[in-house]
Amino acid sequence: MTKKTVSDIDVQGKKAFVRVDFNVPLSSKDPNANITVTDDTRIRAALPTLNYLLDHGAALILASHLGRPKTAEDRQFSMAPVAKKLEEVLGRPVRYVPEVMSEAVKAAAAALQPGDVLLLENTRFDPREKKNDPQLGADFASLADVYVDDAFGSAHRPDASVDGAAYAMRAKGGPAVAGFLMGQEISALGIAVDNPPRPYVAIMGGAKISDKIKLIENLLDKADKILIGGGMANTFLKAQGHNLGRSLVEEEALPEAKRLLEMSADRLILPVDVVVAAEVSNDAPSEVEMVWAISPDKMALDIGPATVERFNAELQGAQLVVWNGPMGVFETPQFANGTNQLAQMLAGMVDHGAKVIIGGGDSAAAVRKAGLTDKMTHVSTGGGASLELLEGRQLPGVVALDDK
Repeated sequence: MTKKTVSDIDVQGKKAFVRVDFNVPLSSKDPNANITVTDDTRIRAALPTLNYLLDHGAALILASHLGRPKTAEDRQFSMAPVAKKLEEVLGRPVRYVPEVMSEAVKAAAAALQPGDVLLLENTRFDPREKKNDPQLGADFASLADVYVDDAFGSAHRPDASVDGAAYAMRAKGGPAVAGFLMGQEISALGIAVDNPPRPYVAIMGGAKISDKIKLIENLLDKADKILIGGGMANTFLKAQGHNLGRSLVEEEALPEAKRLLEMSADRLILPVDVVVAAEVSNDAPSEVEMVWAISPDKMALDIGPATVERFNAELQGAQLVVWNGPMGVFETPQFANGTNQLAQMLAGMVDHGAKVIIGGGDSAAAVRKAGLTDKMTHVSTGGGASLELLEGRQLPGVVALDDK
């Protein structure tokens, strides 16, 4: 899964169409408000690629989606505040055209000189984006000489700016390559998919087992152990015959849970104790109960201390750990302890030479909240994309790029 990156091609004097991930949090959903970007992490993550291209004499045409607008009338999802923030962090002027594709866009792109930056409107304002319309993909490619994808978070979506534009660029003889962020993602997650160092331990959490059945199946082929926490552990525990009280259980997924337990030959490691409470609230009285003695009026909201110890024991000696999904309702401090302790454990393992990959989404948020992002080997920027890659699926946005 080795793809060419921007450093493998000549960009001097070229125009680069760069698919970035500027799907950032905004201050308001009111289209009439003075909307600002409240977290510029994703914009800053693109800077190594953007600065490399600019330093090597390219002009940039940037495209991204933002939120889930239903139509172009949903102006609260306009890229205008993103353009302002990008100008600030990039330290140079950014021209913003409030259209996805038009004669005005083509004229603005044609006028670009080396060092110029143009930001297009939210790609989802054009209904052809989600349909991967060939004409829109070809139009995007026609603006530039080079296609660069640095939006791993969208790599699993066959959209016109992700998939269509890359193939259209290749069809006209131009390169379609990864940005540095995309390259890091492919490299880090590729280790877990292609040739993982052993012992390889996967940690799965989050609310639902149904979202991750394919992932768990694939991991049973690849990983030596899978530690299960969070809401999904409840469904496995119920499948083993335990009474889970008022805990979240996916009744319809119980047959799948039983099948996975039978397949696992004791490689699925489940909690032995949990933190329970009557409600999800920081003020609710909580206690630790063993999984075979959960009170009928309580619900499991975090893994307990004995489970933390058990998971710690299972992790000893691991050379690779992939973690996807929190161990409890980590957004509520009272039920964040298991997730935080696990994050601390994994940070310590990296210090001792293990590779620890955090698979995006809530696990990345939990690690960030614990202040440990920099302590991990790799924290993925794409929740859905990293899941699909770890499931063994081909990602359209990766397949479309030139091989090394």
